[in-house]
Amino acid sequence: MAVAYVSNERKIAALAAGLLLSLSLGGCASSTAGSPLMDARAEASVVPKTSVYPPLEDPATKREKAAMTPAERLKLQKELIAARDRQAAAGKARGAAVPIEPTKP
Repeated sequence: MAVAYVSNERKIAALAAGLLLSLSLGGCASSTAGSPLMDARAEASVVPKTSVYPPLEDPATKREKAAMTPAERLKLQKELIAARDRQAAAGKARGAAVPIEPTKP
């Protein structure tokens, strides 16, 4: 079993670095405590008056009209099926190893 020895110079250097760091951080906190611009309590109480997001506690409003009519939905489904078939045919032409079967949602 080996025992590692640390020289006194290294111990003093590490202690001095830690002390310097703690004093510098402590000095920042105490120097801005009296400043009204940097008071954490004052910043925490400020609530934005407007937001781009709706509040979480408000329920969503009902739409006046549907997003898509049944005719638009049917047209879109036909277009998607046609695109899937074109891609499957192109994959077979390139020599795809395993054709991918669509799954029903």
